[in-house]
Amino acid sequence: MLNRTKEEVILLMLCGLSIPSILPFGIYRLIQKNWLMASVDISIVVGMLCLMVFVWRTRRIRAAGIAVTLFYSAGMLAAVAVKGPPIAYWVYPTMIASYFILQAGEAMLINCVSLTILIYILQPLMRTLDLASLVVTLILINLFSYIFSYRTSIQHKELNFQAENDFLTGVRNRRSFDRQMQQLCDEHAADMDVCLLVLDLDHFKNINDQFGHSVGDQVLVQFCALMRARIRTNDGLYRYGGEEFAVIAMGTESVAAARFAEELRGMVAQAELLTDYPVTVSIGVAQRLPGESADDWFRRADGMLYIAKLSGRNAVRVAE
Repeated sequence: MLNRTKEEVILLMLCGLSIPSILPFGIYRLIQKNWLMASVDISIVVGMLCLMVFVWRTRRIRAAGIAVTLFYSAGMLAAVAVKGPPIAYWVYPTMIASYFILQAGEAMLINCVSLTILIYILQPLMRTLDLASLVVTLILINLFSYIFSYRTSIQHKELNFQAENDFLTGVRNRRSFDRQMQQLCDEHAADMDVCLLVLDLDHFKNINDQFGHSVGDQVLVQFCALMRARIRTNDGLYRYGGEEFAVIAMGTESVAAARFAEELRGMVAQAELLTDYPVTVSIGVAQRLPGESADDWFRRADGMLYIAKLSGRNAVRVAE
């Protein structure tokens, strides 16, 4: 399970747990020569094994999740159609499991279709009152599971936002920056040009010392608002630390990135981020090289920033 996402682990565990849960029944029915039910059980087991291998090798959990849910639901309906009401209790764990695999709306849609088919199968086999009791409990189970899954999804998104974004400026934080840089450098086959811009507000310590940290915070907030108004939607703006920021410019080679950085530098110099006090920015630029690590890529851009600082600040320097 090393380096597996939470979604992958849940999917693999559900598939793995279903095998020892169903396989003994399949073996018992083979011994009893109940070929039809045995074939249903064995088919589910084989399907789960195939899906586990698929997820393990491709890590494509969305397609596998839908396949698992449909497979489970079809197997459950086939078992009920063959054995009748005594198998109906398998419907509960099957429907609940779908909310752990899929998004709440997707799970609800599949379960509603399954419930409709289930009613059609059981209607001639059960008394109306018994069938109504089963349907009502299944509706309640789906309703409670939907609410739980939906609320959990919202909380998960909120936690991710807090973990990936800077609390002051609202832009992405260093954790998000490091993850994005690593992903870009891991994609060895990608041909897209990508440039990294490292930005540092000049003499920012003087602003904090002279006007106070609250004023300095407002300068940072306004600076980020200015940057976000200019960068493209597919670019990323990150607060790397303190007054140092980074922009990942997708689909941009070094010449275009140099022009882009110069435009950003000019915007900051002309904007009145602090009344009657000039605020400028120095920028280092480096294009990603084939096979380059994230650390080396950042080190080259940061080196250009250092040179821009030594050149008198309020400048742009681009790595060769």
